[in-house]
Amino acid sequence: MTAKLDYRWHLREVMATRGMFSTTDLRPLLAERGIDLSPSQTYRLVVERPERLSLKTLMALLDILGCAMDELIEPVPVAGRRRETAAGGGDGTSGNDPGVGEFRPRRARIVRE
Repeated sequence: MTAKLDYRWHLREVMATRGMFSTTDLRPLLAERGIDLSPSQTYRLVVERPERLSLKTLMALLDILGCAMDELIEPVPVAGRRRETAAGGGDGTSGNDPGVGEFRPRRARIVRE
């Protein structure tokens, strides 16, 4: 019997390590490589786990981020079928995913003089 595999999508985390904290940073870089996505498609690509992804888009992401495929896509064994809950999120991410973690930009302080 073969093990069933699933995957984790790390695009948001990899973007954060490269100093890209907004989906709007990614869109023009994709357009330079011939990938024309709408703002909502780009947002979903970054924050949700894609079920269908063209190889051209994947290759463009690897080129933009200067990373290997295993940095973006992590294969993981299926831990049994469970129902997605509000805590786990219905976007394909689990509640304990690291997100961008320590790579978040610092909050700006506005000081009145």
